[in-house]
Order: sequence, then C-alpha cells, then structure tokens
Amino acid sequence: MSRVFVFVLTSAFVYRIAVYCCLFPYCCAVYLGRAWLWFDCVSFLSQDEGFVNEISITNHVKEGSEKADPRQFELRKVLGQGSFGKVFLVKKITGPDAGQLYAMKVLKKATLKVRDRVRTKMERDILVEVNHPFIVRLHYAFQTEGKLYLILDFLRGGDLFTRLSKEVMFTEEDVKFYLAELALALDHLHGLGIIYRDLKPENILLDEQGHIKLTDFGLSKESIDHENKAYSFCGTVEYMAPEVVNRRGHTLSADWWSYGVLMFEMLTGTLPFQGKDRKETMTMILKAKLGMPQSLSQEAQSLLRNLFKRNPGNRLGAGPDGVEEIKRHFFFSTIDWNKLFRREIHPPFKPASGRPDDTVYFDSEFTAKTPRDSPGCPPSANAHQLFRGFSFVAISKEESQPQQTPSMNMTSIQQLHRNAAPFSDVYDVKEDIGVGSYSICKRCVQKSNSMEYAVKIISKAKRDPTEEVEIILRYGQHPNIITLKDVYDDGRSVYLVTELMKGGELLDKILRQKFFSEREASAVLHTITKTVEYLHVQGVVHRDLKPSNILYVDESGNPESIRICDFGFAKQLRAENGLLMTPCYTANFVAPEVLKKQGYDAACDIWSLGVLLYTMLTGFTPFANGPEDTPEEVLARIGSGKFSLTGGYWNSVSAEAKDLVSKMLHVDPHQRLTAAQVLRHSWIVHKDRLPKYQLNRHDTPHLVKGAMAATYSALNMHVPPVLDPVGHSSLAQRRGVKKLTSTAL
Repeated sequence: MSRVFVFVLTSAFVYRIAVYCCLFPYCCAVYLGRAWLWFDCVSFLSQDEGFVNEISITNHVKEGSEKADPRQFELRKVLGQGSFGKVFLVKKITGPDAGQLYAMKVLKKATLKVRDRVRTKMERDILVEVNHPFIVRLHYAFQTEGKLYLILDFLRGGDLFTRLSKEVMFTEEDVKFYLAELALALDHLHGLGIIYRDLKPENILLDEQGHIKLTDFGLSKESIDHENKAYSFCGTVEYMAPEVVNRRGHTLSADWWSYGVLMFEMLTGTLPFQGKDRKETMTMILKAKLGMPQSLSQEAQSLLRNLFKRNPGNRLGAGPDGVEEIKRHFFFSTIDWNKLFRREIHPPFKPASGRPDDTVYFDSEFTAKTPRDSPGCPPSANAHQLFRGFSFVAISKEESQPQQTPSMNMTSIQQLHRNAAPFSDVYDVKEDIGVGSYSICKRCVQKSNSMEYAVKIISKAKRDPTEEVEIILRYGQHPNIITLKDVYDDGRSVYLVTELMKGGELLDKILRQKFFSEREASAVLHTITKTVEYLHVQGVVHRDLKPSNILYVDESGNPESIRICDFGFAKQLRAENGLLMTPCYTANFVAPEVLKKQGYDAACDIWSLGVLLYTMLTGFTPFANGPEDTPEEVLARIGSGKFSLTGGYWNSVSAEAKDLVSKMLHVDPHQRLTAAQVLRHSWIVHKDRLPKYQLNRHDTPHLVKGAMAATYSALNMHVPPVLDPVGHSSLAQRRGVKKLTSTAL
C-alpha cells in the first residue's frame, strides 16, 4: 500500500537551498530531473518506524529588511531557460541594495515533484548559514501563487571549465590554485556535515577576479545514519566514488574522490574512468587500474594516487585531520592557505568580464530574448502546504562577516559590451583622428553625458576584429593599455569605443618638448617596456609598436599617462588545440615552430622600442632619413643591421644608453634583448643616476615623423611573390601522371 506524505516546509526552508540546493544559477542543462532530486534531498521529514514528523524550524530574517517579491527586481536579460522555468539577470530597484545585479532563478511549482519515498535522516539545526568566499551566496527567496524565486550571486565570468576550456590551457600551477580554493569550500561544507556529491567543472563558477565559487547544491546531502553515511545513488557517474556506485553507503570522503577526478581532468583534458556507456564507466570506477600520465609531475601523481583510493577510509582527506591532510600534501607546498582564504593570491586567469550587466559568456539564444516572467500555473492544492513559509531575506554581508577581510575590489573597467542599440543612437561622431588600411578612427561624444571618446571603425569585409577585441578586453585592465568601453556591430562594421587620447602621440610630444633629458627618456621607455613585458608574459605580441600607436591619455606628459593602442596586428599565443596559454605555459603544449614565431614577433616588438629609443635620444631615426626614402632603401639598411652610435648628436648620450640601443636593435632577433632583460638593464634600473641635462637632438620633427612613417611603411609593404607557371608545381605534375595513366587505361 502506497503512502502519501503531506508535510510543511517552514520559512527557513531557504537555508536548505543555500546549504544543499542553491541551484546552478546559469546552466540550463540542470532541468526538471535535477529539481526532482533537489527536493528528494531536502525533505524536512524524519521517518521512524512509519511515523512522520515535521522538523520545527524558526524564522530567520535580517532585522529591518523587507520581504522580497518579484516587483522589487527589474528583469534585464534571460540567462537560461528550461522546463523548470527561467534564469534572469535582474537588478534590485528598491531597498538598501538597490541597483545591485543578481541572477534570479524562477521555478514553476507545478513542475516540481517530490518523491513519495522519504529517506530516513537525522534531525539537525539547518540555520547554519553557508557563508564562504568560495561558495555562491543566496540573497533572497520568495514565492507567488505559481512560482518560487531564488535570488543568487550573478557571476558573469561563467563556469570554470566551459570558460577556460575555450581559452586557456591548464597548467599544474593553474590547477593547484583552483584545487586549493575548492578544498577550502568543500571543507566548509564538510564542517556542516554536508556531502557535496556533485563535484564537476560545470559547478564551479568564476567571479570577476578569477576566484572560484562553488554552486549547484542539488545533490548535496547530510550524512544521515549512525555511521554518518548516505545511500543515495546520485551525481554525475564519471565523478562518482566507488562507494557511491556500489550503493554501500558513502561519507564525506566521496567528495575527495570526485576532487581527484576533477584534478585529473583539468590536468589532462580527459576523465580517468570513462567507458562507452554508463555501465562500463561504473565498472571501470569499481575495478579498472588507472594509468597515470607520466607528463604529470611527481607531486601531482602522488596526490592523485592518494585521492584515488577505492577504500574510502584510506583516501586522503578521510582521516581525522580531514582537509589538513590534503593541505599538507607537497603538491600544495607553495600555497599560503591564509592568504588564499583572504583572496590575497592573484588567480592565474582573470575572465574578460566587462560591464556589470555584461552577458557575453551566456548563450545568445537566451540573452537575445525579451525577458518576461509570465504568471505560473497554480500547483496542486497539496503543493500550497509544501511551499508554505518559503520566503527569506539573507543576512547582509557586513553583518554576517564582521571579521572577514574584505576581498579585492575589481577595478571598474568598462570593456566589451555588445549593444543592441545602433552606435549612432548613443554617440555623435566628430572629426577624424586617424585613418588606416582597414579602419578609421574618429572622435565621438556620448549623447547621454557629453563624455568624449574615440571610436575605431573597422570594416568587417577587410579584417576580422575578433582577436583585437578579445586582447584589449582581456588585458585592457593594465594601466598603460588602452581601455575598451563599448563594442558595436552593425553587420558591416565593428565600432570599438575607447578612451580618447587627448595627449596625442608620444613621439610628437617628446620631439616638441623644449627640454628632454636621458632621465626622462629612461622613464618613458621603462613604462612602455614594462607594459610590453606584461603582454609577452601573457603570450601576446603587439607586432605594430610604431610610435603612432603609443599615445598619451592627457596633456600631462607623465609616463603613467602613456597608453599602448591599436592591437589590430596583435596575436595571442595558442596551443596546438587552439587554446590560449597562461603565463605558466610550457613548450609541452606548443609546437616548436609556433614558439619560434612567437619569439620572433616578441623580438620585433623590442626592435620597435629600440627604434623609438634611438629617436628619443637623437631626434632622428636609425634607418630612414626622411619621407622620400624608398621602401627598398629602408629595408636594405634594416637588413644590414648597421646604424651609427657615434659622433654628432650621440656625443651627448651616455654609454649605457648606447649599449641598450645596440642590444635592442641587434639584427639577429635571437641575440636581441627580451623585454625582461631591457627592464634589468642598468640604464633603466639606475635612471636616477642618468644625466638631467638637455639632450642635443636634431630639431626637425616633421622630418622625423616622415622618416618613421617610411620605416614602418617599408616593413609593412606586401612584396608580391614570384610565381612559376602552375604546370611546374609537383602537384600538377603528379596529377598529369595520373591523368595519363587513367587515359591509357
């Protein structure tokens, strides 16, 4: 005989959501099936020999806070949609947090089912708030006649694996950082007696700084019998521990097996146990011997072996010291756990997130939709009892974390924002600033506030601007790289709105400066080279560092106001699989010829800075005399590697400066200094000892600009290839042989 349980969930039900089922706020692959398991895992019943009791839970609302309802949230965009309902980007429009952006998950009551088989569980106080720097926070929960609403952190960096698998190759240093933060998050849950049970890359989000946030607690469960074991068969099978697969009961240790699976996947790009179907995968988890990739370090292999113990009692993290066993492992020897918890360690990768309401990492299939929260169908009569007392208001961060060290504040950078409105509706276009082969740059004024900006208009028919946009977006937070404010795309052209360089070109300003000393030249080169070194470390080469692409943002002339601009020819180093390389990249992931080409391009950047330094010191260029020089003449001088460092204007220049110029302009790119070596050169390091007197320079700025233009025009000149007749190619000759043979037959 089947039994029907009717039970009531009180107002603190939301804490179960916070602790157990803070549903994945963005990923709409978590549909009704996950919701069904969610309610199975959060049943508030204790069943003892057929007797069912409601667990008594008191209300918990922040004093002075208002009870939330849908009218307090402005719908901005759709982030996801599924059979359970929708996920919206919303903005709070009332209360002390007015203006704050959240992710709002809307669940239809009528589609949420509860299993009629209620598992036995221990009664415990669930009013412990999950409040941790690496766990997604629930802010509000409320309901209407037909729907439940969960208001969660909006993390626009996306999830760890989806985001990084598209862009960044994981190194052991990257994995170490993410695993360390994850270990602290799991330890916090374990301290509350909670088994997470669904650890996988999709459930780890990235915030704006690149720190992780653990989410999706739909399968989390408290240890429920006298041996602190749970028996549910749930989770993603590839990440299940053997004791979960065989259903003999599992403890907190099951999470550390999944932790090992995650580590293995991040380091190798493959799963340790994956068969052709679910059954074979489960068999492999229970019996298969794991082949350890020898490309991994001994420390990484050791940690994996200690996590992949089929006896959960022998597994690292299962002992009396818990997570301390993992923290002590020599794989994590370089981690300062206190700094890590305080978020004082810089993440290895910062997601290129832009404006506060930017949704570039969400599927455009959803974000293009008009956000609309229609009334939900009323649930059954019994369901009204099920959701009674659902509403909740979270404790404010200030009250709930009085002792917490504030996390690092994200620099307010307006970067990529794909706007629906036409560019001309938002900006007035003014005069031309510069014209290039593929683009034109104009001054523009934002209509709403009269702020001045520059807009680079790129013809999509001539060049794909994607790489340029992504590089500026990814690295534009650097103080000496131009900041991208907005991006518009009308189908024919792309409009890049950037800060306006009111100070003009660096070389113009320097050549017109009445007094300019070596000390000032050193400060300028130091700022530029430091920025170039930052790009090179990130695997980016500019490839067009001519003086016209180095500008001042204001009239001050201070080195701090220098900006490197125009990344139209820039390239990002990628692995053979197309993924970006982090600063910790190694040659293991990149073909030698790619590394060689990248090294050559980096050397070209240094050569360009050498030309700039030469010109700053003397007032003329090393390889061109003026605009009348032909490209052939300029290229011949560059190819010879010969330039003068003696006599004339060089008599007033220090020996250290000459030494640096010669090493930056070395004809052999392999012998040329790197950016890091330039920064270590005595002329840069000891700039305070350099002469402060006026350099004796050639005073013809117009000739210098013409000579500089001639230099880079020659370098960028496309020389038409000399082609033999098509019939001379080996391919044509092979085809001819085959054709003859075929005809003869």
